[in-house]
Amino acid sequence: MSMDQPTSRQAAARVVGLLADYLEFYRTQPFGRVEISERTSGLLDGLFAPTAEDLTAIRAELGDCQRCALAEGRTNLVFGEGSATADLVLVGEGPGFEEDVQGRPFVGRAGELLTKIIAAMTLDRSRVYIANIVKCRPPGNRDPRPDEIATCLPFLMRQLMAIVPRAVITLGNVPTRTLLRTETGITRLRGHWHRLALPDGRTVDVMPTFHPAFLLRNAAKKKEVWHDVQLVMDRIGLKS
Repeated sequence: MSMDQPTSRQAAARVVGLLADYLEFYRTQPFGRVEISERTSGLLDGLFAPTAEDLTAIRAELGDCQRCALAEGRTNLVFGEGSATADLVLVGEGPGFEEDVQGRPFVGRAGELLTKIIAAMTLDRSRVYIANIVKCRPPGNRDPRPDEIATCLPFLMRQLMAIVPRAVITLGNVPTRTLLRTETGITRLRGHWHRLALPDGRTVDVMPTFHPAFLLRNAAKKKEVWHDVQLVMDRIGLKS
């Protein structure tokens, strides 16, 4: 099989995604409704249902990752944490000092603020999934380099395909520009919905907003983040 040829799982997932989109389109049209039986709906939902084992397998494949230079200075690899069936995934740029020490995402001061934001959404960290663009701390908390991002990004994309969230919040410039493949800054992109195409053909809605670390230095921007968060809540069916 060539590197460009999709696997049977990817091809089947694309077919299922297209079929679901087709049925949803006709279901909502004024000229008629398509009624989907409970059994068929269950099959569509369950065919590629996310499971904790999917994420476990991805983590196992990462192992003691030495795929890029970031491995040389890390204390712990920070894979991500939360629910394997989360409706919402939050993506930062990379681990900081505390995250590197603990091996968990967003556990420093910025993480405390992110936890409060999640709570304001009537959620908690166990019901969302939190990850980063790169899984090892860049030296001095610098932005990850393009080669480091390119090495790590496929694993994040596989996490997203395993979870199948209804929405992704990108926190700051690096994850926003990386996932949306743009050079446009976060100030112009935040507050608007964007679409991320996954490698298996499915898509997920993306809402960019400011990074919690930025909010610690610019408290006035919290109002804008709350606006963005409310849009996400509405999209995934939460009441503010």
